[in-house]
Amino acid sequence: MRPLTEQEIRTAFVNCSKGEAKRLSVPRDLAERPWDDLDFLGWRDPQSPGRAYLAADLDGRTVALAMRSPSAGPSQTRRSMCSLCMTTHTGGVSLMVAGKAGKAGKQGDSVGAYMCSDLACSLYVRGKKDAGMGARFHESLTVEEQNQRTMANLAAFIASVVA
Repeated sequence: MRPLTEQEIRTAFVNCSKGEAKRLSVPRDLAERPWDDLDFLGWRDPQSPGRAYLAADLDGRTVALAMRSPSAGPSQTRRSMCSLCMTTHTGGVSLMVAGKAGKAGKQGDSVGAYMCSDLACSLYVRGKKDAGMGARFHESLTVEEQNQRTMANLAAFIASVVA
């Protein structure tokens, strides 16, 4: 993924108002992020752990989502699998809920998916971050194919938000 600026991220949100996008927490360490190892940028709001965000380049444009996590953080004791990158965690997967874009979102419609709580899917797939014993299944897919699958799953989630 190419490095993103704070302004690019704020203008890319599709499921919140411009005012909300202006007020939300964007990571201060954008310059230090491992952009070469990221397929998308995901982060949680340190002041409000129930809020999470992601930004991705899809079809030549940057799209960002504001999400909430009813179970903010690792509170589960059973193993769960991220629906994006297929990494299993004990307590490290959260339900992320994004309000739909447009009129549907204003009426309260939302879409949810189970994702890595820290939104570091790209790093887990590449083996740059360890989710613990048995977290990554041995697959016949290459790392590149796993990245493509992760991005296809993310694209499908984003498509359901903007539909």
